Amino acid sequence: MRPLIARRGPVLTHRDPAPSIWSYRFQRLWLTPLFRSLLRVGLPAFALVMGVGWYLSDPAHWRGVSDQVAELRREIENRPEFRVNLMNINGASPQLAEDLRAVLALDLPVSSFDLDLAAMRETLERIPAVSRAELWIQSGGYLAVTIEERVPVVIWQTRVEPVLLDGEGNFVARLVDRELVAPLPMIAGEGADLAVAEALALFETAAPLRDRMRGLVRMGERRWDVVLRDGRRILLPADQPRPALDRVLALDDAQDVLERAVLRIDMRNPQRPNIQLSPHALTELRRMRGTDIGDGNG
Repeated sequence: MRPLIARRGPVLTHRDPAPSIWSYRFQRLWLTPLFRSLLRVGLPAFALVMGVGWYLSDPAHWRGVSDQVAELRREIENRPEFRVNLMNINGASPQLAEDLRAVLALDLPVSSFDLDLAAMRETLERIPAVSRAELWIQSGGYLAVTIEERVPVVIWQTRVEPVLLDGEGNFVARLVDRELVAPLPMIAGEGADLAVAEALALFETAAPLRDRMRGLVRMGERRWDVVLRDGRRILLPADQPRPALDRVLALDDAQDVLERAVLRIDMRNPQRPNIQLSPHALTELRRMRGTDIGDGNG
């Protein structure tokens, strides 16, 4: 019997189909949406940022990019569709409109990107005669400005000069700077600007005296005196001055008090009105009563 002889040759081995531990972990990670996003988006973006950062780290490169961006911006801003050629002001009197143009001092045409509308609005609203301002850019290169102008209702005679006030007592302008369409009532005295609403109500009550009335004077910052054109006064109380003035008007209708030689009518105590006569009228009154005013009796 012949012995078995082993043959020499390559030994065939079977490959294990199971993945390696690292391949298995990678495949598991690849199934995660976040991991795939990091590889597909995050890694390229990181590489791009790093490349741009490295490029711009050179000051020469940074200046070049900045100059190109600035030049591109200037080209866009100077395009005709972004230019403002005209400014239109609505709601302001012609004189105020001229003042507003002088304050803004716009050198038209100008790019709309160079206009700070919020700052311009604040500038206009700091003008005493302007109550509110609105600005916007319209198509066609128009800058529209709408103004709510303070309307003067009274003249306040201050210690320096007469000025115009609106219904809330806000300063509008100096009297010499405005041309009035119609005469305005006049007030005077310290603190008169703080009681304009009350003064307007008294002027309305005193309408029958309008032709003989010079104005109202604030006394002690608490009450009013009605001053007539001949210098006579009606002293009103601090509380409820309109009913007191109504009583004087009723007395004048009944007895023509204001047609007589009366210096003042004191209504500060409505329960006890006091009428002061002129010296000549007082002399005549005493003479008529048979009183000798020379000896100091009586």
